[in-house]
Amino acid sequence: MTIYNFSAGPAVLPHEVLQQAREELLDWHGSGMSVMEMSHRGKEYMSIQADAEKDLRELLAIPANYKVLFLQGGASQQFAMVPMNLLRGKKSADYVHTGEWSKKAISEAKKFGAVNVVTTGADKNFSYIPAFDTWQRDAEAAYLHYTPNETIGGVEFNWVPDTGAVPLVADMSSNILSRPVDVSKYGLIYAGAQKNVGPAGLTIVIVREDLIGQVVAGTPTMLDYKTHADNDSMYNTPPTYGIYIAGLVFQMLKRKGGLAAMEQTNIVKANLVYGAIDTSNGFYHCPVAQSDRSRMNIPFTLKDAALDGDFLKQAGALGLLQLKGHRSVGGMRASIYNAMPVEGVQALVSFMNEFAKLHG
Repeated sequence: MTIYNFSAGPAVLPHEVLQQAREELLDWHGSGMSVMEMSHRGKEYMSIQADAEKDLRELLAIPANYKVLFLQGGASQQFAMVPMNLLRGKKSADYVHTGEWSKKAISEAKKFGAVNVVTTGADKNFSYIPAFDTWQRDAEAAYLHYTPNETIGGVEFNWVPDTGAVPLVADMSSNILSRPVDVSKYGLIYAGAQKNVGPAGLTIVIVREDLIGQVVAGTPTMLDYKTHADNDSMYNTPPTYGIYIAGLVFQMLKRKGGLAAMEQTNIVKANLVYGAIDTSNGFYHCPVAQSDRSRMNIPFTLKDAALDGDFLKQAGALGLLQLKGHRSVGGMRASIYNAMPVEGVQALVSFMNEFAKLHG
């Protein structure tokens, strides 16, 4: 039986990447060493990290005046590092509140300065993105932070806020590499790797050079972007194996046509699941406004919550795993990141249709 893992993260990794990692596990390219054993300052590992950065720059067309950092601490550590590094003497920053992860970013930022919440989707239980022309922005803000895809609520921006001269900061943890991105529109992008890039433990930061080097007084050395930029992400031992796996993912994406091709596949997958929901005559329901539906994380409920247990049990018996919704939302959630094959989504949709016929 084929297993399809719909976990929100740590999430499914590309099968071919795992196969290659297995083949190279004990002996990377004739070195006689596993990547996990290598000195991070040895020529073998340094070539792995250099190639990973080069391929990521190519995939995202990252301009030369941006630094690519491979860090640890997850996106949650970035909730603090962003204000510590980007306030740059200013008193406040703008934040968009569209769900649980932006809420956590807001809470952390308040420890370092004033936070102006420019808009919130709380009035409709974070099921939509408020129109840009309603946002109450501060012209003096140090930056504007938003979460392009809310993993829990399944709300995704399908547009980029135009903040003019105010640097735009994005937590792309759950949708990075799922579509092309114009990096030049951002001051900083960060993403935990464990959803669309690689194993947990690696965090990617892409930051414009002019924004670093002006940290809040008292910032620890390890929380200063300049520390890592000046040392090619090797001030201390980086998450070497995570970077290696991420590099294999980048290579695979390039072989498969890059992010434009990946976006088309993701659209097909998302349309399949939303199609099953929307044509179920109300048996399934997605609470998210149609214009703001995520391609990565699809929450849905059944018409009778008493059926949830049977749904999960029967799905599991078919190899469709990790479909239970987040505890704060309930219901179901299908996370269909880049590595989820179309066949997995087709199997899910087939089961959903059959379950609805039996219980509708």
